[in-house]
Amino acid sequence: MLFAFICTDKPGHLNVRMETRPAHVEHLNKLNAEGTLKIAGPFLDADGKPCGSLVIVKADSIEAAQAIADADPYTKAGLFETVEVKPYNWVFNNPEA
Repeated sequence: MLFAFICTDKPGHLNVRMETRPAHVEHLNKLNAEGTLKIAGPFLDADGKPCGSLVIVKADSIEAAQAIADADPYTKAGLFETVEVKPYNWVFNNPEA
C-alpha cells in the first residue's frame, strides 16, 4: 500500500533543512534502492524556497509508514512543524498500474 507524508516546515527553519539535506537525500536514496520510495520532493513558498515535503512510500501498514517518516533525518532534526501520514491511491500516471 502507498502512503503520503505531507510535511510542513517550521517557520524560519530553512537553515535546518539545508544543513540536514545531505543526510535526508542519503536516506531517500536508500529507500529508493529498496523500492520503498515512490515520489519525493519539496513544497515551495512564494519565493521558490523549500517550505515542506511530499514523500510517497510503499509500506505494509500505516505504522510501518509512520516509522519510515520518523526515521527521516529532517524529522529527527526537528525541521517539520507537522507530518501527516495518509494512505494514498496513485490513480493517474502510475508506472506500476
